[in-house]
Amino acid sequence: MKVLYTGSFDPITLGHLDLIKRCSDKFENVVVTIFNNSAKEHFFTADERLELVKEAVKDLKNVRVDVTEDMTVNYAREHNIDLIVRGLRAVSDYEYELKIASINKHLYTELETLFMIASPNYSFISSSIVKEVAMYGGDISDLVPKNVLTAIKDKLRRELK
Repeated sequence: MKVLYTGSFDPITLGHLDLIKRCSDKFENVVVTIFNNSAKEHFFTADERLELVKEAVKDLKNVRVDVTEDMTVNYAREHNIDLIVRGLRAVSDYEYELKIASINKHLYTELETLFMIASPNYSFISSSIVKEVAMYGGDISDLVPKNVLTAIKDKLRRELK
């Protein structure tokens, strides 16, 4: 079975990576899709995020990474995927994700959403928190993969010049 795991991954965190690994153990094929909202300002470009995610999952042979600006349902339909996985860290995530899952189901009736609970040691991590901590010089080494840590440090160093 093929499963879709979506996000902006700006940047990918160890929480994201944990969920991807768990999906990789449970499903034949995992498609990690970076949704690039061109109207939103991102820390990393779509191409940078694509490379960072590919590097982070390179050892997971059944994981493929892609980028799109299309809606989740259109991407899923086009790639013959009928299961999407979403991670939940807190009750507030559930309320938001339930709305998204409902509209996705309305638009593409074959698409099911599977909610996976974040591992407790990653339940507080979000990309926005990682970026904020990094911008203030905090230690994010235990929140992101090593390649992402390097990329964030490099980008912040360039921006401070």
